[in-house]
Amino acid sequence: MRIVRKILASELRNVARSRWMVGYALLLLGFTSLLLRFGGTGERALLSLLNVVLLLLPLVSVMFGTLYVYNAREFIEMLLAQPVRRGALYAGLYGGVALPLVAAYLLGVGVPLLARGSEAPGYLAHCAMLLAVGTLLTLVYTAFALCVAVRIDDRARGLGAALLVWLVTTLLYDGIILGVATSLGQYPIEMPLLVMVFLNPIDLARVLLLLSLDISALMGYTGAVYARFFHGGGTILAFLMLIVCAATPLLVGYRWFLRKDF
Repeated sequence: MRIVRKILASELRNVARSRWMVGYALLLLGFTSLLLRFGGTGERALLSLLNVVLLLLPLVSVMFGTLYVYNAREFIEMLLAQPVRRGALYAGLYGGVALPLVAAYLLGVGVPLLARGSEAPGYLAHCAMLLAVGTLLTLVYTAFALCVAVRIDDRARGLGAALLVWLVTTLLYDGIILGVATSLGQYPIEMPLLVMVFLNPIDLARVLLLLSLDISALMGYTGAVYARFFHGGGTILAFLMLIVCAATPLLVGYRWFLRKDF
């Protein structure tokens, strides 16, 4: 643990000094402040922030994480030449990238939301759900970033693969669900669609946020099915599934990292 803490502290210092990280936090801060100023408060502002959480956070997390690991390749090789366990190094790398991204998100989005406030019922609960889901999505896509960067040596191919992960989970996957729902609409496919939602972290996050705002009608004809399931205790299961979505690529990347010949 002592080695992990040293590596994590070193990575945190490096990432915290990054202009990209500061710019990311300021971008979120400015965007959130503008939405609260011109888009109103309460559910309307939170709904406007939904697209930021579902699109911008995964993109920044997966691309920044992948690029950072490639830039730190010489540092990784130097540490591996020392008596440092690969598991400790991998944990330090992940924490050193994920924690600053989470902090930038919480500061850039959470501070304006809490400072502005609202008298709407459940506003703080909605804010907490937004911050929690965004934090989990950041952890998920940072894990994807490490997985891609460890597996693919070529920087250009790795960045392309990271972008493909984002495209598939944010855009193409919804198209697949829509195609299935359209072509098999005459059959009872609610449960298969529910399973498909559970396999994609973006869809899980969208369902949790929309249901917390009690606007499940925006999810289409399956919204009633999702509402019944999630309001029946499925929210906890959805959070657990998001944790699994983060742990799976992280563990896969860890196995590749142990076997990789740097």
